[in-house]
Amino acid sequence: MLDAFMAKDNWAASQSVQRMLSARPASFARIDEFMTGEEIERDPICTSAKAFGVGSLVCTSISMPGGELFLFVFLRWLKDGDYDQATIDLLNGLRPHLARAGLIAQRLGLERAGTAVSVLGDMGLPAAVTNGSGRVLLANSLLDGMADVFRSLAHGGMALVDEPANALFQQAVVQNRDNRVVRSIPVPVVRERPALIVHLLPLRRAAHDIFSGAEILVAATTVSVDATIASPSILAALFDLTPAEARLATALASGRSTQEAAMEIGIAVKSARSYLERIFRKTGTNRQSQLVALLKSARSFV
Repeated sequence: MLDAFMAKDNWAASQSVQRMLSARPASFARIDEFMTGEEIERDPICTSAKAFGVGSLVCTSISMPGGELFLFVFLRWLKDGDYDQATIDLLNGLRPHLARAGLIAQRLGLERAGTAVSVLGDMGLPAAVTNGSGRVLLANSLLDGMADVFRSLAHGGMALVDEPANALFQQAVVQNRDNRVVRSIPVPVVRERPALIVHLLPLRRAAHDIFSGAEILVAATTVSVDATIASPSILAALFDLTPAEARLATALASGRSTQEAAMEIGIAVKSARSYLERIFRKTGTNRQSQLVALLKSARSFV
């Protein structure tokens, strides 16, 4: 039920969700008290909840220091009836603890994202983490120093200075909500700065990461004119490859066939083909020629 709720932007079309976002109840309240009977009947979330056997819902909102708004919703099975006031009072007593837990979870999530951005900086790669709307949450000093490539937008947004590249960049941010695939965007040479590839890598989120708000890792790599292949450690960081997948990708990008690459890194050809399928999924490619071209565009600044 939660997967269906979060799929694409179904939640945004829900009148109950929008009503809660605008009302921002400071204590737990029954959602149906903010809606008419007709609105409840039409609301896709209420309809699917009822079909699933869920009846009464109560909600509260909690604002975070960074401007985020957390909605906590508790549900009851239809067979258990509506929430009574005594239960709502009990939930209100727990509300301060929920607020503290949300704040701590958010800080821990951002610390993990910050570590990833810092490590990429140590490897010589400008990088940042944004939320799903493209607002920058964290950036390393290398990216901060690239004012000729990246520019700031209102409300913490990020854009590319080159207009054609920026059109692709903004499109990739929007499309990330639906397809969550790796996107690589070319940025042409400007004065003394070489051509770049800006990569957008969707961040996988486990349940405990949901409060961090981190959705996209943005990293920039130079275009290699000498076809030098980035090291396996950099490819692993860029595309979330396992060590074995990164070694295979490096061998393939160096011109080896799948059979030759398998022999070089000491795995069976069947295993190499399985690794290759996973590499395709993680890099957003579907042919070996596409993969090789993408990997040859990525090289370290160091």
